[in-house]
Amino acid sequence: MEIYRNLDDIKKSFKNTCVTIGNFDGVHLGHQILFSEVVNKAYNDKCTSLAITFEPHPLQVIRPGKGIKLISTYEQKVELIDLAGIDVLVVIPFDMDFAKITAENFVDDILINKFGVKELIVGYDYAFGKGRQGDTDFLKEQGQKKGFAVTVVEPYYEDDMLVSSTKVRELISEGRMRDVKKLLGRNYQIRGIVQRGKQRGGVVVGFPTANLHISEEDLCPRHGVYVTQVIYDGKCYGGVLNIGYNPTFGEQQLSAETHIFDFNQDIYGKKIKINLLRFLRGEQKFSGPEELSEQIRKDIKLAHEVLDEAQKEFLLSCEEKYNR
Repeated sequence: MEIYRNLDDIKKSFKNTCVTIGNFDGVHLGHQILFSEVVNKAYNDKCTSLAITFEPHPLQVIRPGKGIKLISTYEQKVELIDLAGIDVLVVIPFDMDFAKITAENFVDDILINKFGVKELIVGYDYAFGKGRQGDTDFLKEQGQKKGFAVTVVEPYYEDDMLVSSTKVRELISEGRMRDVKKLLGRNYQIRGIVQRGKQRGGVVVGFPTANLHISEEDLCPRHGVYVTQVIYDGKCYGGVLNIGYNPTFGEQQLSAETHIFDFNQDIYGKKIKINLLRFLRGEQKFSGPEELSEQIRKDIKLAHEVLDEAQKEFLLSCEEKYNR
């Protein structure tokens, strides 16, 4: 996938593109359907498939301090759009000056003159431009006047849940990771660089942990213990993660601490990815390290059962796939 991180980086205008526009936070199943529509139309019409997104998220600029809590990092969003098969991704830096651009100017100057749009594909609820003037009715009218087709992708439901970034955020905050997976089409993932913590995990409790910085200002899953998959250096390990304040030790700092199964490497300062598979229990205050250690043993036992079941489901799906 070709990536442009600024409109000024595009030295030559595109011709004949199938375009979609959006924030695409989380790249959930609804977004994936949108991308599939773009890729298919581009293939059939011999166009370039092109996605336009914004960085930072417009609400973080328009409503600073009251902005949005993002499901995915910018890095992850780009990876997922690439996996969807899009030819070109354009990331427009969003600031207050850009927010003042009218929807009609955006259509004329960017979609038509810069990208040579032949067909525009958007979600049912998408709107852009100053005052969100550029809704689907406006776009259809512009398309008729200026010679490009407009396709509106209808809302998508999974198990009677509307697939939307808002719904995914709600489910994450409630710890409903199995439902999150249904809407994302994959497990919810947090990423970060392993930090040095209080060094209690291995010495005091008996279970060393990899600690990630997490902030209440970010999208924070429900506090408690989760079954996880930890990806490091191209390999995947099982684990249990605690998100919270460590009430047993009277901590005030929010932390995400993961005990990785069958793992004994020094990874301070290294990047890891953590998939949250299942919420096990809420955070608890124990009488001391011994009681906490006993509970962690129980958590690990349950986690192995969940991971074993997940592996069985994966193997069954593979068998079904290849036996068709």
